[in-house]
Amino acid sequence: MGGEIVPKQFGLLHELLPRATRFGLLMGPSYVWFDRVITDAKSAVATFGGQVDTLLHAHGRERDIDAAFAELVQKRLDAFFVPNDARLFGRRAQILTLASRHAIPAIYFSRDWAAAGGLMNYGPPAIEQGRQAGIYTGRILKGEKPSDLPVVQATRFEFIINLATARAIGVEVPPTLLSIADEVIE
Repeated sequence: MGGEIVPKQFGLLHELLPRATRFGLLMGPSYVWFDRVITDAKSAVATFGGQVDTLLHAHGRERDIDAAFAELVQKRLDAFFVPNDARLFGRRAQILTLASRHAIPAIYFSRDWAAAGGLMNYGPPAIEQGRQAGIYTGRILKGEKPSDLPVVQATRFEFIINLATARAIGVEVPPTLLSIADEVIE
């Protein structure tokens, strides 16, 4: 995960909610980019006077997600961020339901979240990630060592806003955000 994506995600949240100052990160300490995301998020929100709380989900179990949302609500956080964590993707329906029930805005890493009812996402297109994984798999099957393969950073990102979700949770999306969105889900 590059050092630019998390600040961009929090910048989009800030543009959506300019008065927001309290943000949450829904992730656990076993997430591969845990320390990097916390550092990048804190740095990003500091630019507009915000603060970040890490809402631990431990192993992505139902009760852990429930506890994280109870903490999110108790602390009265303005919005939260969900990284590209497979354990959380497996709890997507629960997370989206709780975010909707508590009317808490969030930004997610992948398009799948916005398409399933999440407020918005910013991240690399899944189809390009899959394509790159296929290329790497082919190279490995042809005998190349994984350690010899170059690290490839995403060069294209998509920003999707779910306007139906925004209306449902009472968030007005500014025209500036709508104008830069790659897709707006009605």
